[in-house]
Amino acid sequence: MTQHIARRRSCRGVNRASRNGFRRSATPAARPVGDEPGPGPDGDRRRLPARRAAAALTDHRTRTGIARVRRTNPAFRSWSPRSEDTSLSATPPGRYTSAAIATAVLRLISQGAFGLTPSTVTAVPILDTASTTKQQHLFSRRTNSLLGVRVAGCGSFVPEQVVTNADLQTRFGFDPEWIRQRTGILERRHAPPEMATSDMCIEAARRALRSANVDPQDIDLLVCGTFTPDFQCPSTACLIQDRLSLDCAAFDLAAACAGFMYAMVTAAQYVATGNARAALVVGGDCMSRIINPADQRTYPLFGDGAGAVVLTAGDPHQGLLCYQMGADGSGGPLLDRMAGGTRSPLTHAGLDAGDQFLRMDGRSVFKWAVRLVTDTIDLMLESSGLTVQDVSLFALHQANIRIIDAAMEQLGIPPEKVYSNVHRYGNTSGGSIPLVLDEALREGRIERGDTLLMCGFGAGLAWGTSLFRW
Repeated sequence: MTQHIARRRSCRGVNRASRNGFRRSATPAARPVGDEPGPGPDGDRRRLPARRAAAALTDHRTRTGIARVRRTNPAFRSWSPRSEDTSLSATPPGRYTSAAIATAVLRLISQGAFGLTPSTVTAVPILDTASTTKQQHLFSRRTNSLLGVRVAGCGSFVPEQVVTNADLQTRFGFDPEWIRQRTGILERRHAPPEMATSDMCIEAARRALRSANVDPQDIDLLVCGTFTPDFQCPSTACLIQDRLSLDCAAFDLAAACAGFMYAMVTAAQYVATGNARAALVVGGDCMSRIINPADQRTYPLFGDGAGAVVLTAGDPHQGLLCYQMGADGSGGPLLDRMAGGTRSPLTHAGLDAGDQFLRMDGRSVFKWAVRLVTDTIDLMLESSGLTVQDVSLFALHQANIRIIDAAMEQLGIPPEKVYSNVHRYGNTSGGSIPLVLDEALREGRIERGDTLLMCGFGAGLAWGTSLFRW
């Protein structure tokens, strides 16, 4: 009985420590449950008998089994997406180790020392049994292609009000040069109170339609990538469709800073398969409405803006030479906005706590983004058989110039191949990539037949990357 209680208390302690996943603990540790002394949930040290032949691993959120460690002498390495810190521990022969850690936070590297048998109960696996300690890729290596689509025209819009770093010095008291050095941002645009996300998207869409010289009545699909909609419903896409007098299907895609890439790939599938003559793809966000004006960690980073492209049928060699969409929901707490959904309806208490504002673990997001951008660009080049020299322009999400510079340096990409406007607009989320495309096109940086690499990444965590033949 004493042994049973000790084991139960130990498991309860691990669950309690990991209830909030990696938000509370940067490096979850595996807890020994053999007869080797180990810390109990209350700080005491207990001897827990190794009575079972294998230790079960459990998903603490669903209470379902995941896998069993069946052999001896395993080496455990835990990895946290919040800090990318790692820890390595091993148990002596004959000992067993169990853990209840938030899904996808713990990765176990066995070096061939043990095997895993999945549970028959449905659960999300969190174990990696690779036989090497080499750093794992963040995502699947599977890619796709979608040809026969071209960008017929681009458009963009930003509000007139400019908020400079000097303006923020008055608000927060720090040196404007400090912001530039850490982010590359010199200024950003903020929408006036009467302007909403749909207003910016509509103007960008009008300019894209004029650029493409496409009759609005030929638009068969409108997809809007935004996570700052005017309302919960109707969708922002429906508001745009009405204002532009379009006769087409319209819907939103909420993928934050990756929203435009998700929207573009989705719309391209309709055009490439002949289910739409032309598609209007819009990306835009009014970030100034969801950032805390008293938070110096997020307020300087974001701005408002929107962009749009018109997709039509193209030659067989045009379109998405290679693309991948991906997500890692385990990193959701790194960048979130909690209030307003069914899980956390907006209340007076929530407003007082600032739940309506965007929250971000900037350091962890930075580390993840650099690694993600580097890996996903490498994947695009590897899958397509192209090299850096074959790419005419890199149009990346404009989150932070240090993210872009770090990834480009690791990949050996020369600065002249990278377009950046983050210094003028900050992070416009869904509007970021279409703003880059429109400005680069108008400046003569993009010509028909060029190969572009686009990469969007952000909250979710979600990302979308493509090699596009213009």
